[in-house]
Amino acid sequence: MSMSSAFGTTTTPTWACPCGSSAAYDACCGPLHRGEREAATALELMRSRYSAHTLGDADHLFRSWHPRTRPADLTLDAAVTWTALEVVAVSRGASGDDVGTVEFRAHYRTRSGQGELHETSRFERRAGRWVYVDGDVL
Repeated sequence: MSMSSAFGTTTTPTWACPCGSSAAYDACCGPLHRGEREAATALELMRSRYSAHTLGDADHLFRSWHPRTRPADLTLDAAVTWTALEVVAVSRGASGDDVGTVEFRAHYRTRSGQGELHETSRFERRAGRWVYVDGDVL
């Protein structure tokens, strides 16, 4: 599918979403990254944040982070390549909830080898939209 823009014709991304959902990026995390819609659940926001890490989208990470806990400056480490996401557990965080947690394992690769970030992340609804609050590294 092609779209017209001020820069000419572009192609809509049809490749698999990095979050591991098995959906195409443009039907999954792409609309969240572009600000076309908000995450309906804490899990959806967490998946979009993982995808943002894989794609180097610091703007989405910043926008989806609670202003009370986010850093003043967010710089992603270009030496880290995120390779897979594994959702371990979800507690609350559905469309009718105000808080939720998602436990996950995010696998990555650096020059020194492979690694894993195992975290339980906390999310809350703020002004009607889900935001990342903080997390405990396990």
